[in-house]
Amino acid sequence: MSQQPDVTPSPETGAEYSQEERHLLLKLAHDAIDAALRHQEVDTAPPSEHLAEKRGAFTTLHLHGQLRGCVGYVFAVRPLVRTVAETAVAAAFHDTRFLPVSEEEAREIDIEISVLSPLQPIAPEDVEVGRHGLVVTLGARRGLLLPQVPLEYGWDRETFLAETCHKAGLPGDAWEHGATLEAFTAEVFSELPRPALEHKTA
Repeated sequence: MSQQPDVTPSPETGAEYSQEERHLLLKLAHDAIDAALRHQEVDTAPPSEHLAEKRGAFTTLHLHGQLRGCVGYVFAVRPLVRTVAETAVAAAFHDTRFLPVSEEEAREIDIEISVLSPLQPIAPEDVEVGRHGLVVTLGARRGLLLPQVPLEYGWDRETFLAETCHKAGLPGDAWEHGATLEAFTAEVFSELPRPALEHKTA
């Protein structure tokens, strides 16, 4: 695993996080997973005031081009460095959709980090595919999808709304029948796929 992984640039202009900060956060995610495999903890002391800010974030793991785990905090309750470390470990070992990541897999994992803005109420017609992530809530049920998800699947706005409802365990039209909608934006950065991954998915 490289100490300075290649990073895809954010599609948004005026990115909040510098390339150095992105490298640091991606390395921290790897280090947190490696430390957990050794039953240790990684140092999450913030290296700067900026990275000490409380932010919501999701850490997504890919292995050989396939999703291998994704866990995040919607709300800003911890410093970003701690959020990244904790969500990386949770994605690797506590995403119930997958078996825990092995030591061999950890060496091949590619990481994507999505740093979230605060949630804001939004009308369905104002949802912009590719810009907004969504949270749908009805009673005790809540579902969230990140902004990059509808782009990956080629969804239009209504499909995005319906799939976020499904993520909450709700009917696809729940957004038309009392469910509340909240939106957020995300600054997304990730490691570039290794050549072996490109061959694997070809």
